Amino acid sequence: MFCLCVETSSRKEPCLPVLWFALLLQDINNHVVDPRSLKFKKNIHGKPELVWESDDGQCPSPLHFNISHTSSLIACGVTVNSPIGIDVEEKQRKIKNNILAFARRYFSLYEVEHLSAISDSEVQRQEFVKLWILKEAYVKALGRGFSAAPFKTFTIREKDATNSGASEVVVESSDHPVSLTNNWQFGLFELASSHYAAVCMEKDKTSDVAMRVPMRLTVRKTIPFVEDICISGTDAVVGIAGLIKQV
Repeated sequence: MFCLCVETSSRKEPCLPVLWFALLLQDINNHVVDPRSLKFKKNIHGKPELVWESDDGQCPSPLHFNISHTSSLIACGVTVNSPIGIDVEEKQRKIKNNILAFARRYFSLYEVEHLSAISDSEVQRQEFVKLWILKEAYVKALGRGFSAAPFKTFTIREKDATNSGASEVVVESSDHPVSLTNNWQFGLFELASSHYAAVCMEKDKTSDVAMRVPMRLTVRKTIPFVEDICISGTDAVVGIAGLIKQV
């Protein structure tokens, strides 16, 4: 799995995500990709998808991607044969509303109780942000968006920690067991000590669903035409939860 994190001073750069995506494809395919050759479409819920050309015409793309941005960073996640959702947020993001009141409106009962049990307001705010981006990453991976998969219909929680000390992140459906599934894996981590990032991707269908297989994650920091470096395994990427193997 490839995750491209791009710092930028502006959120209004509509052409840049296409360029970054082309750079990622270039890394994967080991040959130059012309951004102008890329074609995209939207699914019925509005999620962009890559149009894949074959000898017989268009066919489902083996490459899946998702993009998220804040005021100071844009992240693009790319996987092969597995749907992906990604969400990023500044660690210091201020919550204008009362956190618990907001959580009661959008979160499941378990998640509200989890936040209510935290007495330290700063820790509570950080937990809220992490929960929010995990839920965002999940509905984006589903390709349905907030309206088709309301946040209240599923619960994100951490499972028992592994021998390595990392806890597994799991999703549990409350109202729609048919439309939502637990066949997903999550990664939650810090980027450059300034942002939280959450990644959700479908588990390998060829493996046993019950197996605890780490998410293989390659993280690159890119400033177009200026810098492109791999930061996996450095202090710039710190795992918080989820079975993650940085490569």
